[in-house]
Amino acid sequence: MDSQSLKDKVVDLLDDMKANEITCLDVKDQTSVTDFMVVASGTSSRHVKSIADYVAEEMKKEGVNPLGTEGDKASEWVLIDFGDVVVHVMMPTAREHYDLERLWSGLTPNRDQSQPAS
Repeated sequence: MDSQSLKDKVVDLLDDMKANEITCLDVKDQTSVTDFMVVASGTSSRHVKSIADYVAEEMKKEGVNPLGTEGDKASEWVLIDFGDVVVHVMMPTAREHYDLERLWSGLTPNRDQSQPAS
């Protein structure tokens, strides 16, 4: 699966689980680590964990296994690394504090896939 298709599938899965404020950052010209970062919020730590678990399981069904997962114990911020796409599912307070969109401020968020806050 190419990186664009992988990103699109991840966004669809996040939307299936009612993730909030889904934002895609195209970072392929800025780093060799990944092509896209997808950032989304959950409404509670349980919701964050459920979103992350769902995305990981559904991607496995597509034949795409995560290279690693971090933060799934506390569930304030779960990172799922799919290589070309890194997914960050965060509680709103963690998202505001770390502000990944600002950190990568030289980049233009791909808002065409963004979802309005609920």
